[in-house]
Amino acid sequence: MHDVPTHHSPPLGLSALAPFEHRVFSLLWLTWLMANVSMWMNDVAAAWLMTSIAPSPVWVALVQTAATLPVFLLGLPSGALADTLDRRRYFLGTQLWIAGVALVMCTFIVLDAMTPVWLLVLVFANGIGLAMRWPVFAALVPELVPRQQLPQALALNGVSMNASRIIGPLLAGAIIASFGSAWVFFLNAVLACVSAVIIWRWKRDHTPSPLGREPFFSAMRVGWQYVSQSPRLLVVYLHIALFFFHSTALMALLPLLALRIEGGNAATFTLLLATMGSGAIVSALFLPRIRQMLSRDTVVWWGSALQATAMAIVAFSSTLWTTVPAMFLAGMAWIATANSLSVSAQMSLPDWVRARGMSVYQMAIMGGAASGAAFWGLVASWTDVHWSVGMAALSGLIAVTLAQRFVRERGLIEDLTPAQPWPAPAVPAAPGPGRVVVCIDYQIDPAQADAFRTLMQDSRRSRLRMGALDWELWQDAADPGHFVERITDESWNEHLRRFDRVTASDVALRERKLAFHLGDGPPRVTRYLTHS
Repeated sequence: MHDVPTHHSPPLGLSALAPFEHRVFSLLWLTWLMANVSMWMNDVAAAWLMTSIAPSPVWVALVQTAATLPVFLLGLPSGALADTLDRRRYFLGTQLWIAGVALVMCTFIVLDAMTPVWLLVLVFANGIGLAMRWPVFAALVPELVPRQQLPQALALNGVSMNASRIIGPLLAGAIIASFGSAWVFFLNAVLACVSAVIIWRWKRDHTPSPLGREPFFSAMRVGWQYVSQSPRLLVVYLHIALFFFHSTALMALLPLLALRIEGGNAATFTLLLATMGSGAIVSALFLPRIRQMLSRDTVVWWGSALQATAMAIVAFSSTLWTTVPAMFLAGMAWIATANSLSVSAQMSLPDWVRARGMSVYQMAIMGGAASGAAFWGLVASWTDVHWSVGMAALSGLIAVTLAQRFVRERGLIEDLTPAQPWPAPAVPAAPGPGRVVVCIDYQIDPAQADAFRTLMQDSRRSRLRMGALDWELWQDAADPGHFVERITDESWNEHLRRFDRVTASDVALRERKLAFHLGDGPPRVTRYLTHS
């Protein structure tokens, strides 16, 4: 007899653990777990070390800023590299960088040369490795699982992050208490090297583009254009930046809050981090069912509300009996909100620009977290740690409510399935250097001119997202029904790349434009080469 799922069971392949059916995903998930354990051990050891050498709220909060600021500064360059290089080798290189920085930190502590400034410099250097690592992993995940399992895969990545939030602090606390901080950073180097070995043994096929590698600065420009011309992505980035700007107050000032709890010490700090991680893991297991019942905006608002409530409790609690449950709720709220927005970002990105798009998503997170940590640290120095976290909780809830009310996604959800409905242009000989100007002539009913101009704004966004350097729409002064769409590409190669980036949504947009055209044949397309 075959088991028949009840109406309460998730659809086949949509259970929370379904992505583990894929061996490569499981191995890289383990790698990600070790990488995150290393990250949390580093953060805990650095934060606690700062409380002993410079215990003021500003210095302690700046540890969080130094850890997150590199991702904000280097997010787009790292995404461009991850989209243009062999992702496996690039991922391997980031792990070796992190191992090297950990060994340097270990050496500084052994030589008793660590100062507040050097600690921030080395935390910043470690953050560079994190900045370079995160976009490539985010871009690899959709390669490893079917599209319908992507939300579960991203939730499992959240489980990895939060399991490491338990394992990392516990390990760091035990090692600091027994052997000293230097051994924490030494173990970080070992874990990074083990992760590098796993990545090195992974046999991933890398297929270079026949057009060659996309130029670095051009890749960054195109990545930024794709994001800036995608209203849905911009809304997601705004919401995640607001959420982390306020919620990071809890993480940045948690070492000081832990000390103010009755009997608070390093073990208290570790316990609170582990409790938050536990809440996130429990929440991740229920996310598939929650997504079926509630819209993304609903999950984000309630997650933000729960986060704000938990932060307020932790801010003014003086006992573990109230603080621990609040940290558990904060972990549940954190992953529900972050995962919902991460899934929206991933679903709004085609594979060719995924690392760049997700790097900007991470920039929004880390920009919000870095500025929030510094800001709420200053507020704590002006007022009090409790009031700083409490005000962050209240203002965070107000901010997400206003953002959902006044900054909402508009337009149709796009189908980003790759499509190649027309061949790339053929020329007798490969053109030399210089820009390419494409002119497309439309003849429409003048009475439909306003509707056509409105539709062509969608065409503008589409052309720029695919990499065009410039776009204009010309209307014939003598013939109001004659329009020319002019597109400028950086080079002939970059012009050809746009044909590889066409999606089903772009094809549908082309059909809507052609519906306005009155000519017997399709619009005339002329390509010009510029020579300076």
